[in-house]
Amino acid sequence: MTEIRFEIPEELGFIKQIPNIDWSILFNKFIRFRLEEIAKLKRGLSKSKLTEEDVEEFSDKINEALSKKYLE
Repeated sequence: MTEIRFEIPEELGFIKQIPNIDWSILFNKFIRFRLEEIAKLKRGLSKSKLTEEDVEEFSDKINEALSKKYLE
């Protein structure tokens, strides 16, 4: 299994005070949920008449939007 390290931003520091959270389970569920979303998008796009270039552009926009959402 791959190990992932992360830092909690200061504005979310209050979550360090919440007792009895199994972070491994929490992040495992979060990552699994996001990967399932990506898989659904890919299945939908596989039926599309978009070109490979269109798909890559769309994917880049999605990744950028998600990055902004979760990094802000």
